[in-house]
Amino acid sequence: MSAQATGPETLGSLSDEPEITDPNSAQAKEISGKSPFQIAMARLRRDKIALVCAAVVLFFILVAIFADLIAKAFGVSLDTVTACDVLECNFAEPGVGYPKTGPPFHSFDPEHPFGLAPRTGADNLAHWVYGCRTSLLIAGAATLFSSVVGIVVGLVSGFAGGVVDKILSFITDFFLTIPFLLAALTIAPIIIDRFGTSDSYETIQIGSLILILSMFGWMTVARLIRGEVLSLREREFIHAARVLGMPTWRILFKELLPNLTAPIVISISLMLPAFVAAEAGLAFLGIGVTGSASWGQTIANAVPYWSNYAAFLWQPLIGVVALVLSLNLLGDAVRDAFDPKTRR
Repeated sequence: MSAQATGPETLGSLSDEPEITDPNSAQAKEISGKSPFQIAMARLRRDKIALVCAAVVLFFILVAIFADLIAKAFGVSLDTVTACDVLECNFAEPGVGYPKTGPPFHSFDPEHPFGLAPRTGADNLAHWVYGCRTSLLIAGAATLFSSVVGIVVGLVSGFAGGVVDKILSFITDFFLTIPFLLAALTIAPIIIDRFGTSDSYETIQIGSLILILSMFGWMTVARLIRGEVLSLREREFIHAARVLGMPTWRILFKELLPNLTAPIVISISLMLPAFVAAEAGLAFLGIGVTGSASWGQTIANAVPYWSNYAAFLWQPLIGVVALVLSLNLLGDAVRDAFDPKTRR
C-alpha cells in the first residue's frame, strides 16, 4: 500500500546513477532490494565532509551529555568565586578586575584549563561544557516540538483540503508575518516575569526559550509537508486505502507519513543549527538563560574584555560557530543524499 514500494524506479531515483538501463549491471544489483532511505544513507557514508561534520556534532553531543563527568574530571564547576577577594585581581584597567592566575596576564593554569572569567572568577571550561548542554537542550527540544507541530499541521492541511486547509494555511501565513526577534524580545520577559520564581527561574527561562523558538519554527515544516501531501494524496495507494475503508488517521500516519521521511529529515537537519544560533543570539541580547551557563551569555559578558582577554570571547564563539557550521553542512549533505536529482 505504501509508495515506498512502488518499484525499481523509486529506488533508482535516489542512487548516484539513476539512469541505469541494464538491469543486470553491477550498479543495478547494488541498489536492488534497498529502500530510498538505505540508498541515501549509503550516499552519506561516501561523503567525507558529511562524516567529518557528523563527528564534530557527535563530539558536542557527547560533551553535552557527559558535561558533569567532564567537569568533574578537570576538577571544575559552575560555582563562582569573588575574583577580587579570592584571586587578588590585577587591575590592568580602571574598574576592571582580571584574575591573577592564568590568562590573560599569566601563564597557563592547569587547574583552570580555559582560564577564569574577569570579576567573577568563574571557570571558563565549566561554563563552556555546560553552555554546550544548554544550547543543545534548548535547540533539540525546540526542534522536536516544531517538527511535531509542523508535521501534524501539514498532514491535516494537505489531506483535508477545503475549509480546513484554508484555515490552517491562514494561521501558518499569519505566524510567518510576525517578526521573530521582536516577538521574542516581547514575549520572553513577560513569561519569565509572570511565572518565574526564585526556585524555578532557570527552568522558566529555558522553557520560555523553547516555547518561543517552537512557536515561530513550525511554519516552514508545515508548508513543506503540506505541499508533499497535496501530491501524495492523489496517488493510487491512497485511493486504494480509501476504497478499502481505512480510517483517516491510519492513512495519515501509516501511509502518508512513511513517504515523508526525506522532507522531514531535511527539515530537522536544517532547523537544528538555526535554533542553536537563535538561542545564542537571544542570550547575547539578554533574554536567554542567565541562571545557568550559556554560550550567548558568556559572549555578551566577554565583549568588554576583548582587547585584553580575547580568549574569553573566542572560547564560546568557536563553540557556537563550529556546532552551527557542522550542523549546516551536515544538513546540506542530508538534503543532497535524499534528493533524487543530485549528482555527486
